[in-house]
Amino acid sequence: MYFPYLRGRQFEMIALRELLENNLIGDKVIPIIEPVKPTPALAKTLKLYTEKKHKHALIMNPEVGEFISKIKEKTKEDSVVQDIYAELKSDYLIRAYIMKKTTPKQLSQKDNLEDFMIVNPKRDCMEDFLKVYRDFEPQYTLIPDDRIFSRKLHQSKILFTDKFQRATRNADYSQHEDEFFSEEHIYFEEDGFKGFSDYSIVGSEYSESGFAPFAVAIHIVYFDKERVLRIRHFVSESNDDINDPAGKFGEAVSKLKTWVMETKPDMTFGLNKFLECEKTGKYPGLGTVKKYSIMHHIELVNKFLEGEIK
Repeated sequence: MYFPYLRGRQFEMIALRELLENNLIGDKVIPIIEPVKPTPALAKTLKLYTEKKHKHALIMNPEVGEFISKIKEKTKEDSVVQDIYAELKSDYLIRAYIMKKTTPKQLSQKDNLEDFMIVNPKRDCMEDFLKVYRDFEPQYTLIPDDRIFSRKLHQSKILFTDKFQRATRNADYSQHEDEFFSEEHIYFEEDGFKGFSDYSIVGSEYSESGFAPFAVAIHIVYFDKERVLRIRHFVSESNDDINDPAGKFGEAVSKLKTWVMETKPDMTFGLNKFLECEKTGKYPGLGTVKKYSIMHHIELVNKFLEGEIK
């Protein structure tokens, strides 16, 4: 099973909704959302996944963003708050907690572990985890690629890694146009894992504010001949200033089209959207560029897990 881990930003939420609305993911993909703010986009996404009866996980004690402080500032009459709290009762929502010293006291063996997830990112938290779950394990436990974790967990472990090698500047991706990305989808069961998780093409690094980039980069994962996932970076050329992002996108997406024509990778909804932009000359905005890349990645992994890609 695949557990893409995304922050609750607008375009990440739209990506998750459009994947489901277009029937591009099945039961073998369970998105994990770490909310950053109580927004209509988050509430709408949670509601859709419940309506479509599709399992999804929500981090109840997020470490990034302002979700906890902002939701406390809002009144109980706030419609967004009401919608989010209503979805916490969903039979299709998996409550997820990041394991740390201040993890809520409700994490105990008395909990219903059937739909429960723990994100256990650090070795220092391992002993606390084992004290709480000495006799029972949650349904899912996300752990890093660390032998100590694998030795002490048995039934519930999900391999959780950050596969995206972030560059300091977008222009720097042109120095490593093609890189290894992942092979967890091939070996996770053989290695004793129940599934695997990553931060897609976004990476674990989180920043509150955006910025106007000098270069536009499109990140596309693809399968090589051995079905290993690699990632290709398509970077604009006119990168001396922040002017003309539409023109920069045009340069990057033109490179993407040439690559698609030459290599004929497995196609997805997101990849086709990029090709439509190239054909029409449309600039969708940087948020949508990220959305298409996320959708492409998740759909591609879903196709592999469903046996559509051999």
